Amino acid sequence: MRLPNGFGSVYKLKGNRRNPYMVVLTKGYVRAECNIKREKVILGYYPTKKKALHALADYHENPYDIKTHTITFAELYERWSDEHFKTLKNKSAIRTYTAAFNHSEPLHNMRFKDIRPNHLEKTIEDAKVGQATKSKMKSMYNLIYKYALKYDIIEKNYAELCNSVKIERKNNRIPFSKEEIKNLWNHIDQIPFADMILIGIYTGFRPIELVQLKNENVNLDENFIIGGTKTKAGTNRTVPIRFDIKPLIAKRYNPSNEYLFNDYNMFEHDIVPLTYDKYRGRFKKVMTALDMTHSPHETRHTFITYAKESNINDYLLKKIIGHEIRDVTEKIYTHRTTEELINLSLIHISEPTRQEAI
Repeated sequence: MRLPNGFGSVYKLKGNRRNPYMVVLTKGYVRAECNIKREKVILGYYPTKKKALHALADYHENPYDIKTHTITFAELYERWSDEHFKTLKNKSAIRTYTAAFNHSEPLHNMRFKDIRPNHLEKTIEDAKVGQATKSKMKSMYNLIYKYALKYDIIEKNYAELCNSVKIERKNNRIPFSKEEIKNLWNHIDQIPFADMILIGIYTGFRPIELVQLKNENVNLDENFIIGGTKTKAGTNRTVPIRFDIKPLIAKRYNPSNEYLFNDYNMFEHDIVPLTYDKYRGRFKKVMTALDMTHSPHETRHTFITYAKESNINDYLLKKIIGHEIRDVTEKIYTHRTTEELINLSLIHISEPTRQEAI
């Protein structure tokens, strides 16, 4: 049966193929030298001619954007990342998603509409990476599928069905003991960046937030720092400077530099901002020198642990560490002042004090 002009064509491809029938539509016509050339676009590939003709008929009955219908995982990732990365405030988050995409290579050239849970699960299972990256892969798939649903590229979120892939989440963070905190105080003048770890312990800033603290937001006279990232509640929050660490911060403070913590470029003989990756390296060296086993994020965990042990008001604590306050009454009608935050006394975290340690 001959198809009407402009309706499209069905071709059978050579070789032993699972889907040998290709459906082609006419996108338009262009002039090529003395001839008129037809621009074609592939609608899809099908196992039988009957299914190919049905797909062609369905398309004409309910036309759709062929580009979104044939878009690959890699192409959709590019569209999603262009939009999503603009919402991220640090480069390390972008790097983790980029790594997750790079380890998803088996999906790259697959048409997004053809991907099913088994494809996603196998890609995660076969990836030669640690649990953290596998967790980021699964998280990224969910975000991309939500993006695809938003723009009517798919009708179902298959990433939600990846139940066979269980990502082990490590919740066994261990706070610094009081003996370890005392040991850090004892070595702040001998081991570089030991002071930075203490400042992290006494303020509750995330490691990435520490390296982004700006001198212009350090108020030594009124004893507070404005800083923080990641969430709406965590951005630009007021964090008190305890008397214990005020001398450490004052020593680092230099209005001539943009950031409170800096590094030294040996080749350019200049002060440069300290990156998160470099901070992790410095942190590891301090841990090795003092025979401790902690991760960078455990400074924040230490602050939260000792603050709770000291029965610090829960709402004040949430404001300091940047957690969302869900209680509507507290959130709307109670105004916690900067002075209240500064006057906090974290008794247990300040024992032993530096004076005792020395």
